[in-house]
Amino acid sequence: MSAEEDLSRWRCNPAVMVWDLFGATPDTWQAEALRAYSSAPISRVSMRACAGPGKSTVLAWCIVNHMLTQAGVGDHPVGAAISITADNLRDNLWAELARWHGRSELLRAQFTHSAELYFQNENKKTWFISARSFARSANAEEQGRTLSGLHARRILYAIDEAGDISPSVLNAAEQGLSTCEVGKILVAGNPTSMSGLLYQTAVHLRDRWHVIRITADPADPNRSPRVSLEWAQQQIDTYGRDNAWVQAYVLGEFPPGGINSLLSVDQVEASMRSRPADEDYRHSQRRLGVDVARFGDDRTVIFPRQGLVAFEPVTMRDARGHDIAARIMLAKEKWQSEVEFVDGSGVGASVLDSLLQSGNPGIAVAFAGRPDDPRYLNKRSEMWFRMKDWIERSGSLPRVDGLVRELTEPTYTFTHGKYHLEEKDQIKRRLGYSPDLADALACTFCWSERPGGDAIGQMRAQRTGRVLSDFDPLAVKM
Repeated sequence: MSAEEDLSRWRCNPAVMVWDLFGATPDTWQAEALRAYSSAPISRVSMRACAGPGKSTVLAWCIVNHMLTQAGVGDHPVGAAISITADNLRDNLWAELARWHGRSELLRAQFTHSAELYFQNENKKTWFISARSFARSANAEEQGRTLSGLHARRILYAIDEAGDISPSVLNAAEQGLSTCEVGKILVAGNPTSMSGLLYQTAVHLRDRWHVIRITADPADPNRSPRVSLEWAQQQIDTYGRDNAWVQAYVLGEFPPGGINSLLSVDQVEASMRSRPADEDYRHSQRRLGVDVARFGDDRTVIFPRQGLVAFEPVTMRDARGHDIAARIMLAKEKWQSEVEFVDGSGVGASVLDSLLQSGNPGIAVAFAGRPDDPRYLNKRSEMWFRMKDWIERSGSLPRVDGLVRELTEPTYTFTHGKYHLEEKDQIKRRLGYSPDLADALACTFCWSERPGGDAIGQMRAQRTGRVLSDFDPLAVKM
């Protein structure tokens, strides 16, 4: 069979190309996606997926098919690939494309895979797929411009991790399809948001899109075989089918209301009105959470909490490490805190050193450190989610200016299947100031809840000679 006949077969049936080039057999849902991609000159395919079924693989196969089979004399195919971040694109779809490229002698001979382009060796400027990205802090308009400026008669857009990408990106892709003969838009991602591009294509525009749901649900006979049955069942048994993480990453469903916002204004306001009874918190460990200012316009915040009640915080500006340590010691003496959790980065290290020299070592909090619970990407994400759960359990917040906005502004996404709270610098850009109050309170959730008078509290009680159980936190002003 001639090369022209092979290309013709592959153009009509990409699954045959996958077998001929790579010796691989697509899963049932992957074969459906390949058929939908090749079914018409203009096609739109939306894939909402659980975690780990091979969606980036399908995108990579379609890119290869587009590059191999859509070229004519003087008429070369082009395209663009994006993801939620440049790092995500590099580590997932672009790495997957490189893997399949390396498995085919034909592809290695005809094409080159670089950090920014996948191109035909003799026609780099006219026959290519480009890797594009937008800044983490990009707004909807900035994201929408990512695919602008790409025009050709044969064009493909591959959009990975589309759950949290702005729907404005679709406008540029549709403009590209308006003047082409062959045009493809492929969208894939986890259903983590009801305001993102994936939801737009899978729900609002589904009459124009071929929508595929990929699930790991053990009860579904068409579940993805690439996802461990035991793992999927374990997640359901542990967290329940109504859990947002299970719905998005196991069942391949959009959770009701989406899962972008960590806390709502109503939840925080309800927490500020909450007044737990004494017996509901007096047995709990007294803690201080300390967020140390990193820059001149930031605040150092010392936030006290005992069980279900958080008390009025102390704020400091332009303070040095030893001054902050002295203020923590004063707060400890007045309130008899049993443990002090201190942001250990930057100036925080000098604060911890001063506390250690005083004979009262604090607990260093590494925001980027390893969490106790593997569902979270880092310690900061874990602490904030513990704080969220505390607020939802009727934890009592003090009414402090700015705290409502600091608690309700952050969003979260999933990174490598783990809860990932938005970075502090991203939140600061939208707020106009650093969320120091919220981060200080979050530090009090570094450990899981413990009763008062544990080992640390007992040692401090012996040093000071004071009886901690008779102390009334509501009677003390910090």
